[in-house]
Amino acid sequence: MARYFSLHTRRYATIDVLRTDQASAAFQLVGITLFAVLTAVGAQFRLYLWEVPITLQTVFVYSSGLFLGGRNGFLSMLLYLVLGFFFPVYAGNGQGLEYLLNANSAGYLLGMPMAAAAIGWLSTRWNTVAGNTLSLLAGSVVLFGMGVVWLHFAADHTTWADSIERGWLRFALFDGAKILFVSLLYGGARRWL
Repeated sequence: MARYFSLHTRRYATIDVLRTDQASAAFQLVGITLFAVLTAVGAQFRLYLWEVPITLQTVFVYSSGLFLGGRNGFLSMLLYLVLGFFFPVYAGNGQGLEYLLNANSAGYLLGMPMAAAAIGWLSTRWNTVAGNTLSLLAGSVVLFGMGVVWLHFAADHTTWADSIERGWLRFALFDGAKILFVSLLYGGARRWL
């Protein structure tokens, strides 16, 4: 029973090589590019129920931190933001620096590299399914923390409680499902590879 709640295991998995400098530069570059593109695709699946849409892009933000590690997860999400300067890859088909700085969801976008880095850093220390889940929850706090702060000022909410409710609590159930999915996916990949 204790092994299910343990945060770290010494068992090395083949997939862990993606997270280290043992992977070739070309392999790391492919991983960084792949997760940036997947994040762009995930942004196109969106559901607007309020000011900030529900998208699938956070699945790939979270996954980039776990699969690529902190540094490469950060670089992958940074590449996604840079792609958005030239192509309509942000949710809502937005693009360009002006869109990024004026969108209600810009805080979430700017938080993506930080969330991936936090997840990658924490998951090197906590590499079990329970540890991965905690790493993802911490990354979610980073992502939504930055998103809520930006949303508060961009949408001119009157209270912080309003911003937290509209920018975080409305997403909690969806985000929890994404966290569980990504944690189990990565845990399964570590187990079988």
